[in-house]
Amino acid sequence: MSATTGLLTVEQLRTQVDDGQVDTVLVAITDMQGRLQGKRCAARYFLDEVVPHAAEACNYLLAVDVEMNTVGGYAMSSWEQGYGDFVLKPDLSTMRWVPWHDATVLVLCDLAWADGKPVTASPRQILRRQLDRLTERGLAAFVGTELELIAFKTPYEDAWRSGYRDLEPANQYNVDYSLLGTGRIEHLLRRIRNGMAGAGLYVESAKGECNLGQHEIAFRYAEALATCDNHSIYKTGAKEIAGQEGMSLTFMAKYDEREGNSCHIHISLRSLDGDAVLAGDGEHGFSKLMEHFVAGQLAALRELTYLFAPNVNSYKRFVPGSFAPTAVAWGLDNRTCALRVVGHGESLRMENRVPGGDVNPYLAVAALVAAGLDGIDRQLPLEPPFAGNAYDADRPHVPSTLRDAAQLFAESKLAQAALGEDVVEHYLNAARVELAAFDAAVTDWERFRGFERL
Repeated sequence: MSATTGLLTVEQLRTQVDDGQVDTVLVAITDMQGRLQGKRCAARYFLDEVVPHAAEACNYLLAVDVEMNTVGGYAMSSWEQGYGDFVLKPDLSTMRWVPWHDATVLVLCDLAWADGKPVTASPRQILRRQLDRLTERGLAAFVGTELELIAFKTPYEDAWRSGYRDLEPANQYNVDYSLLGTGRIEHLLRRIRNGMAGAGLYVESAKGECNLGQHEIAFRYAEALATCDNHSIYKTGAKEIAGQEGMSLTFMAKYDEREGNSCHIHISLRSLDGDAVLAGDGEHGFSKLMEHFVAGQLAALRELTYLFAPNVNSYKRFVPGSFAPTAVAWGLDNRTCALRVVGHGESLRMENRVPGGDVNPYLAVAALVAAGLDGIDRQLPLEPPFAGNAYDADRPHVPSTLRDAAQLFAESKLAQAALGEDVVEHYLNAARVELAAFDAAVTDWERFRGFERL
């Protein structure tokens, strides 16, 4: 094992198991909601059976809602088809320590059917397909995700029993960039940072944010697939560590009426030899590739918003003056635009500010790559950058509801061509399920508003 990465080879794992230092291996996939799902295997069984032969899990894992209810409408999994298994094929390059659990290692898996064909609706497979399209053009994507959370002193179990009402935030006021504010819960932030470093993530920093108890832990950019893997591991690990500390935290896009949890995604391209390709001698220091790449993002943003904002709650973030975008525009270091370009030379990159903390990173990055490639392939011209306050601009707007975003996604020829009709239909069904559940719910807002006064 490398002391700096936390990653393990099979041979190193075998030694650790023989020495009694590892007894459990988490065999995990990422589901439609971006969550880790899987099983805890005895380490010896993992080495003897899973490494050479793979593992299995019920295929309903990609055909349920957020509460794990079986729902209709999915072609790949249903009662009529018997809810059979798919195959979990460990990607051994992802095997790593899980420092916040004793004697535990984790490995991420790709999904296949029994005949060896890939499960195309798997988020990791969707991203792999887009990265393969980049590779065919001699390009690779590098990505960083900036994920915000809100921490509470209330334990998860108490939060559940209270219906998530009257939770005690970890900070009582805005602690944006406040060292005092982060110091108040450094016991949690430090455990998360060190745990993630031990699991192979490159931690950069932690800082306070605007909402009460809101914080961001930043990680260094990496190759796109590795970043998305790390993102999913971090979300699960941070929740588990908070639980161990008698606290709770949420990544939901909009917890209350104050600032929501964002997940800004930075993306850049390089040649397969590692050379930066977005910088050039054009206006703003852009190459033609950069111009077409950003133009593709602008052209496709509305029709692919569903992949950045997959839940009803996601759209509550898009409020003017909230640092969450409403205008489809790009700007140079302009945080009022949906797309922000920052850096120069080798660090030149684009930031998409639409996703919230509830985003599935694999789907969002796949959308970024698909949109960028469309711009490159069609050589779309880039409009001038927006200067000023884009919230007040006469610009097309990001969809304001999940229903609108799903309709645009359904009509998107780009989504059909780049992702495949089966993938589009699979995730449209997920949107229909989410909307039906929300439409049937009676909310606290309705009760408070109407119980006595209507």
